[in-house]
Amino acid sequence: MQALDFGIFLFFTLGVVLFGCTFYRRGATANDFVKASQSLPGWIVGMSIFATYVSSISYIGYPGKAFAADWNAFVFSLSIPIASWAAARWFVPFYRRHGSASAYTFLEERFGRWARLYASACYLLTQIARMGSILYLLAVPMYILMGWDIHLVIIVTSLAVIVFSVLGGIRAVIWTDAVYGFLLIGGALLCLCLLAWRMPGGPSQLFDLAIHSPQGNKFSLGEFSADLTSSTFWVCLIYGIFINLQNYGIDQNYVQRYHTAKTDRDARFSALFGGWLFIPVSAIFFLIGTALYSYYTASPQLLPAEITAKPDYVFPFFIVHELPVGLRGLLIASIFAAGMSTVSTSVTSAATVLLTDYHNPFFPQASERRQVIFLRTSCIVIGLLGCIVAIAMLSVVSIIDVWWTLSSIFSGGMLGLFLLGIIPSKIGRIPALIGCLCGVAVIAWISLSSTLNLPGIHLHNYMAIVLGTTAIFITGFLCSKAI
Repeated sequence: MQALDFGIFLFFTLGVVLFGCTFYRRGATANDFVKASQSLPGWIVGMSIFATYVSSISYIGYPGKAFAADWNAFVFSLSIPIASWAAARWFVPFYRRHGSASAYTFLEERFGRWARLYASACYLLTQIARMGSILYLLAVPMYILMGWDIHLVIIVTSLAVIVFSVLGGIRAVIWTDAVYGFLLIGGALLCLCLLAWRMPGGPSQLFDLAIHSPQGNKFSLGEFSADLTSSTFWVCLIYGIFINLQNYGIDQNYVQRYHTAKTDRDARFSALFGGWLFIPVSAIFFLIGTALYSYYTASPQLLPAEITAKPDYVFPFFIVHELPVGLRGLLIASIFAAGMSTVSTSVTSAATVLLTDYHNPFFPQASERRQVIFLRTSCIVIGLLGCIVAIAMLSVVSIIDVWWTLSSIFSGGMLGLFLLGIIPSKIGRIPALIGCLCGVAVIAWISLSSTLNLPGIHLHNYMAIVLGTTAIFITGFLCSKAI
């Protein structure tokens, strides 16, 4: 790594961390820490929602997926407009009226304490898994680029994120997310343009080699069959609809942002803006992966076999060996930007859940100072847990497959419980509990059937959230009519 690259990387990375630390305020209240006192403009909140979507899972995982396979995973992005429209139409007004910083307070009011604790526990498990995946992908390019110990990179990065999350709270996270968002878009566009013009036969060769690949059309969105045992177009689309409805409807990362906007109109705009912006940007990442396939197909001697075997390493390898001085440092900074924005979001949102769902119900008279201390301590604990998970993930082959599987399982059908709570028909606590137990059983069966070689059809793991949500909703609804 040249001195200029290293200087650019440090300038952007440390600069944004220091920028986030400037939001520290002595005597800040818990409301300011978790809601930013409802003072932020809609476009800033929208950029934060977008940056939360575009993590290093997108920056490295999407190109790795497109390099190794096709654009099947892009179908996930195509489902976002449905969820963002539903958020602007129903979810945002609902949570703004409700007022609680936690997405799960509503569930306790409808079904009792168990529902709130169940949903918040599922959320915390999902966020820790997500943080681990992202921190792992942050460390990969630095390992390839400079040969630094990958464990050390994960630890140092975790500490950097923890510092400004602890000091500045959600306000610091959202403003740094906005800076990260512009940086990662610019870096991705520059890299794609360079890849296209580096093709020996010009940009058109990129598409020729990808379309006529021996593996089939690299731009394919997947098979359109009704097979639920593999990652077809319909499996990815249905998975995307359910996971994005859950993101916008009951994920603390998103719900907390609705509360930070100045007005209801700003909050609705942020939901639409953040979701729609992700679609073209995710397409850029998939196109980078396809371009990498074409580039190394045209010049196979440039890519070592050990890198080919780890698709998530291909984009970082290209950055190291093919990008000019200066741009290389900018791209590494962009990858760090994408990952750090999402990790900081998970840290502050998980801390908010621990305060509102676990601390305050047991200590309702806690002072503002004690609540802020608890929030900051929780940020440290959650950040360290994410660091541990990242180190445990060093042996995976495709991080996006692992993350999507874990998110589908750990989600636990929370969306089904939420839908039972908002439908006009009155659902009691017992039917909701029965439905939830059935949903967990369905998720366990789908998740373990292949691993344990259980009899019957082995559905794709992406279907866990789909069928788990459906089982909770339908069982709970029918039980309410029978009881």
